[in-house]
Amino acid sequence: MLFFPIEYWLAKYSYLAIYVLLTTGILGLPVPDETLLTLLGYLVSKKELVLIPTITVAFLGSASGITVSYLLGRLFGIFALKKAGRFLHISEKNLEKGELWFEKLGKWTLTFGYFIPGVRHIVAIIAGSTKLKIHIFIIYAYAGALAWSITFILLGYYTGEKWEPIFDKIQKHLLLAGTLIVILILAYGIIQYLIKKRKKISNNG
Repeated sequence: MLFFPIEYWLAKYSYLAIYVLLTTGILGLPVPDETLLTLLGYLVSKKELVLIPTITVAFLGSASGITVSYLLGRLFGIFALKKAGRFLHISEKNLEKGELWFEKLGKWTLTFGYFIPGVRHIVAIIAGSTKLKIHIFIIYAYAGALAWSITFILLGYYTGEKWEPIFDKIQKHLLLAGTLIVILILAYGIIQYLIKKRKKISNNG
């Protein structure tokens, strides 16, 4: 939880607050990222912020945060981060989930993982720990950062004062979709394991 409401930081520091909050939020600190982005869109609709600078700063903050996560993974690896996870609000369960996502979906998880709570900063760490080439990381992760920023800012912009109830519904659907995808990936992994095991038994027989 932030020491002050998001509105306090935005009123006091404006675009700098957007950049810092999103950078630290992507790193795993307790910043409600999607809520912030949707609120920004609402503030744009009220002419308190300007659309293009808001999207630009939101993208830069998101890209900076995920880049730091990638570098942490590249420098220290997964095992060191498991020990430091409690400081970054990263549980071992989330790390395992992220590893599974990255193993099955690879670099595309860097793009679409932005839309699944608890996944976006984890997969960047895993990408770094697996020594994914930096230019490949940038292409997929930054595309996700841009798409994610634009989506939620425009959501707040077009829904106006109704942004909160609409956002709550969308967030629930995202959580449900993320859970279903994880279940499908697990099921796929189990089926593949059973097929390989059966082939191995047949070859030995």
